[in-house]
Amino acid sequence: MKKILYSLFIFASATLFAQKNTKVKFAVLEDMVGTTTLFERQKEYVKSTQAYKIANLPQKLKKFSFIAEQGLTEVKYKNNVGLPDNVSLAQINEQNNLPKDTPAIIEGYEFKDTNMRIYAEIAQQVEVREYNGVKSLFITTTAK
Repeated sequence: MKKILYSLFIFASATLFAQKNTKVKFAVLEDMVGTTTLFERQKEYVKSTQAYKIANLPQKLKKFSFIAEQGLTEVKYKNNVGLPDNVSLAQINEQNNLPKDTPAIIEGYEFKDTNMRIYAEIAQQVEVREYNGVKSLFITTTAK
């Protein structure tokens, strides 16, 4: 029995891991989530970037540790540069007729705090699918 449970656990872990898009690297600017690709396209506005490994995240970025498996980049814009359009995950949920507190999945990473804001440009594809028996948002950061 233990062997069966162990095998199922390994399979479930591998399946869950396989859903995460490890090619996407997340970045944070002003406490809002984007991707490094987004900020590379806007490099004329970027003052500085600092990449962190999950073990070295500063306290202010610890709440983003769930998306830092591949590292996390903190971005700072130059003075007098406005922020890109951003939206809370709760707002995107409501736009898609879902309860605003339903966790969203971005590139396989579960965002439980729907008050968290993301840069609108990273939501290249948004679809509603079943996740753990609940209709949830699945957001892809690259256009297909």
